[in-house]
Amino acid sequence: MPVISVVIPAYNAETTILGTIRSVQSQTFSDFEILLINDGSTDKTLELLSTIDEPRLKVFSFENGGLPVARNRGIDLAVGEYIAFIDADDLWTPDKLEFQLAALQRQPESGVAYSWTKFINEEGGFLYAQKPIFFEGNVYPQLLTVNFVANGSNILVRRQAIEAVGRFDTDLKSAEDWDYNIRLAAHGLFALVPHYQILYRKSSGAMSSKVDVMEKANLFVIESAFEKAPIELQFLKKQSLSNTYKFFAKLYIEYVPTRDGIKQASKKLKKALQLYPPSLLDLETLRLAIKLVLLQLLPGEVAKHLIQLFGKNFPMVPVQNQD
Repeated sequence: MPVISVVIPAYNAETTILGTIRSVQSQTFSDFEILLINDGSTDKTLELLSTIDEPRLKVFSFENGGLPVARNRGIDLAVGEYIAFIDADDLWTPDKLEFQLAALQRQPESGVAYSWTKFINEEGGFLYAQKPIFFEGNVYPQLLTVNFVANGSNILVRRQAIEAVGRFDTDLKSAEDWDYNIRLAAHGLFALVPHYQILYRKSSGAMSSKVDVMEKANLFVIESAFEKAPIELQFLKKQSLSNTYKFFAKLYIEYVPTRDGIKQASKKLKKALQLYPPSLLDLETLRLAIKLVLLQLLPGEVAKHLIQLFGKNFPMVPVQNQD
């Protein structure tokens, strides 16, 4: 019986699925099964999977049910003591499973291990790195305010933790990973692997580009989470909403750089500051404000060029810190 079950939901993933599977095959820890949940693909995903010579790979095909449903199907089929999730367009560094498993074995009281994330473009080129965060142990308060785990391709989870909190919420069209992480954190402890091990692919077709869908889902997750949160943590709700509105502002700038999109981004940032004024002192907030000023005052292409130049010369995470 494999120690780890790796669940890969795949829907029309012909352009990235082979790279994702190769990144799993290249893991330094090798005692795992790969459960590929084909979520009703209509492209060449299945055809490509049939070319892979990998005895640990098991392919299961279902009618399209959406990402949370596909992950739940993977959980139901998994036999490993630990379960990891990776989306069909993301990548892992070779030591991801080894380091996360070691962290959980060192900390038997922890149910979840997570690492840091680098963001890549559609071609696999580096975009930027997540700012290092060092939350571990009881991270429930921090996860209520922001999804620092960053994406659904990150966590390694003990089976006992999954059985305790249940499955992904299939009613959510986005932010289902944040909802799940909050529930896991409410149940138990998290272990941190302080290395960049997740390569999260950002693409124009990703869910994060559908800002209205993302907004509704995130607000629902916040309301649901704080309905269950204890009284002593209710004061964090405004900060949580503020962080989420800043995230919306960032998405509008990145994916909807039109006049209306910039107007929406300004509204979201203003709302974020009204909800939690201390965020004015946050570097990310200042960067967003600078981008908005440039986009409002300068022609589109000039503003975009200056923003790219600004990001290259003043990155959130210095290159030497990205190990």
